[in-house]
Amino acid sequence: MTWSLHPYASSEPPAVPDNDNADSVVVEKEALQLEPPKLFQVVMLNDDFTPMEFVVYVLQDLFRHDIEAATQIMLKIHHEGRGVCGVYTKDVAATKVELVLAAARRAGHPLQCILETA
Repeated sequence: MTWSLHPYASSEPPAVPDNDNADSVVVEKEALQLEPPKLFQVVMLNDDFTPMEFVVYVLQDLFRHDIEAATQIMLKIHHEGRGVCGVYTKDVAATKVELVLAAARRAGHPLQCILETA
């Protein structure tokens, strides 16, 4: 008696299809066209209560800007009412918005941050 791992396994090799059949159809694969993911920008909005130092801290901590870039973005937010913190894919941008809002709530600031298409 021979033992096999598969109950339907046979000791004979599998049948090879005959390639001489004229009715055969060859289906070619289409190249799948992938588009790059859409990008979204995280925009911080100005308010009259959140300290500038906190905004700079958030830009450095959550968006990894250096002190000079963070200060420039903070000044843009202060003077123009809004400023772009970074551009990311949708999931990453949404997470960044939530992290900013959570940090502002923990610190007791009304800082607002939104998501826009880039």
